[in-house]
Amino acid sequence: MIDFYYSPTPNGWKVAIMLAETGLDHRTILMNLRGGDQFQPDFLAISPNARMPAILDHDADGGPLSVFESGAIMLHLADRSGQFGPETPRERIAFTEWLFWQAANQGPMGGQLSHFVNYAPKDQPYSHKRYKGEFERSLAVLENRLEGREYMFDRYTIVDMMCFPWAFIAKPLGVSLDAFPNVAAWRQRIKARPAVRDAINLHKNAQFTGKATAQQNETLFNQSAAHLMPTKEKSQ
Repeated sequence: MIDFYYSPTPNGWKVAIMLAETGLDHRTILMNLRGGDQFQPDFLAISPNARMPAILDHDADGGPLSVFESGAIMLHLADRSGQFGPETPRERIAFTEWLFWQAANQGPMGGQLSHFVNYAPKDQPYSHKRYKGEFERSLAVLENRLEGREYMFDRYTIVDMMCFPWAFIAKPLGVSLDAFPNVAAWRQRIKARPAVRDAINLHKNAQFTGKATAQQNETLFNQSAAHLMPTKEKSQ
């Protein structure tokens, strides 16, 4: 059994898709991020960065194993299930490159754009322009990678599952895919998979609605060291 700590966001969808595709036995633990579930000691023991997704694999070799960071989770689940992962040591290096690229580039740039589109005060044109440009740059990287390919590799893999969710929400972020036809076709192929549809609909009613904003919710926004070290900060 795998405990899957989840909220219905693009980052949460990555692991939700993999679990739906593999059918691994798991239970989904819906997190209330606006309420601060991510800062509870039991969760921080699993995910020290206070971010979901995270898993606790009760059936891992050697006993229960906690895994945080989506790329690490996806590799673990691929190894665990024998599905959708790299098939050779050389391919594993290429997989790792693209998983790191998604986690360090596409995801953060999409997240920053989402912040300035949905949650930040609206009088910040430079920030919006910067992150829109960076997000579009990530789409160009995907567009080039997908030239002559149906998927990021020669088959559907965890790399596609990692990269899909942020491309999936491009339109709500104000970014058209018209200039990225390879990405648009790839996005549609993945979206058509039943497991993917199930994953992006998982706890859909708990998605953020925009009611939590940077001005009035410091649990989600404007975080500092005090969120992770409240006692130490008070003692200074």
